Amino acid sequence: MTDASATVLDVALCSTGKRRQIRPKAERRQQLIDATIRCIAQHGLSAVTMQMVTREAGLSVGIANLHFQSKENLLRETLRYVAEEYHNGQIKIMEGADITDLGDRLDALLDFQLGRGVTQRQKMSVWFAYYGEAGARPVYQKIVSTVDRLAALKLEALFASIIREGDYQDVDPRELATGYSALIDGLHLGLLVTPRELTKRRARSVARDFLRRAFPKHIY
Repeated sequence: MTDASATVLDVALCSTGKRRQIRPKAERRQQLIDATIRCIAQHGLSAVTMQMVTREAGLSVGIANLHFQSKENLLRETLRYVAEEYHNGQIKIMEGADITDLGDRLDALLDFQLGRGVTQRQKMSVWFAYYGEAGARPVYQKIVSTVDRLAALKLEALFASIIREGDYQDVDPRELATGYSALIDGLHLGLLVTPRELTKRRARSVARDFLRRAFPKHIY
């Protein structure tokens, strides 16, 4: 059976000697990625081992090697998963035809960026583990830079549309988008590092105030 197969025979013996059910390849990959996220959050990026991840996932090292070949590939694909989940969610909102009102689209984007799915401490730990560890930054930049640029362009385009619609004067959409993205990144870091001082409600209030000052005709 090859990697292109629809399922993988992830067969292991349980304590009773019976075989576990065969699970789809994608499900096993996700199981390992989810376990890696938890391990990074608990132990830090440099301390994570393949044995640690497979123990957390309840799988064998052999199965992990079948799916990812190495710890480095597993860590890389975990970062890619978290990055693409976040940026694809943003882009879906900014491009979505289901929200026609631009003010509502901004609100939806803010709700997503500071919502429960994004601000899970474990997922944020992956972001900042890669960003903060010097040896991992080249991997971070290689994986995240492409999706970052695309999301930045979509945000700039959304801000430009709002500026035109609201006839806002002396506002540069690129500078505004850069400032807003930096604010969101800072709020994510604050939620991770100082959750008692910065609650999710307060973080949302800070970001919404930024948008209200920039687009008073769209954010009330």
